[in-house]
Amino acid sequence: MPPVIEVRNLHKRYGTNVAVDDVSLTVEEGEILGILGPNGAGKTTTVECVEGLRTPDRGEITVCGLDPRRDRAELTRRLGVQLQAGQLPERLQVAEALELYSSFYPRPADWRALMHGLGLAGKARTRYGKLSGGQKQRLSIALALIGSPKVAILDELTTGLDPQARRDTWELIEGVRSRGVTIVLVTHFMEEAERLCDRVALIDAGRVVTVDTPSGLAARAGIGQRIQFRPSRPLDERLLAGLPEVSGVSRKGELVIVSGTDNALNAVTAVLARNQIVAERLRVEQASLEDAFVKLTGTTDH
Repeated sequence: MPPVIEVRNLHKRYGTNVAVDDVSLTVEEGEILGILGPNGAGKTTTVECVEGLRTPDRGEITVCGLDPRRDRAELTRRLGVQLQAGQLPERLQVAEALELYSSFYPRPADWRALMHGLGLAGKARTRYGKLSGGQKQRLSIALALIGSPKVAILDELTTGLDPQARRDTWELIEGVRSRGVTIVLVTHFMEEAERLCDRVALIDAGRVVTVDTPSGLAARAGIGQRIQFRPSRPLDERLLAGLPEVSGVSRKGELVIVSGTDNALNAVTAVLARNQIVAERLRVEQASLEDAFVKLTGTTDH
């Protein structure tokens, strides 16, 4: 089957600033494609061209077989969009917003069922200005889905949310995909991409650096885990540095910091156990997007 979204040689310039420089990518039916990159990388401009909100200087785009510029009216019936920055009238109630938006589509979803499914039933009569950040995000997802879209584009979905609200939102997106909706997720959180995405397109300075699975991206970057702990007794760092799973060992005061592959933790704790050393204040971190960029692009300016 042809891709649901196909972008070929997309280019967009604002004055002397090239925001998108020859971007090409595809999104297959039923998948979640993540578009990752730092602020200013060209992520939002790319998806705004896909949505038909911006006109590219050159390049070709098809969404569900439609041209976003030529077939915009038809595309809006098939495409749900959650913008990077959106706002509703402060006094508009949740139920009022959903009912209003449902009237825009010929075959809308049941807005009451959507409200219940996204955990907003208890806020039906709450005004938009009184909602928490997480509740506003839930509402923005509901509004993006109200038209029963075939494709949903979600831009910086969880920016500004606390960790629990972010994880709650991830569960919502997994539920959306289970309904058969193809999703493009714009983010700069590696953890978000690892949790949700089938593939990720890594964009930097308006160009696609690589497209791969989340695990493949981390493997290409050659990064895995970062382990931090305080040894209960003196530790010869050479015991850890010589492990094939370890790529580096450093000190930060009384803490030992070890970086390595996804199997580094098991290897390190086995060595510590053999030497009767307890890893106190143990902390394990997965690779961050910044780590991947440093490895893949050779720059730290993010």
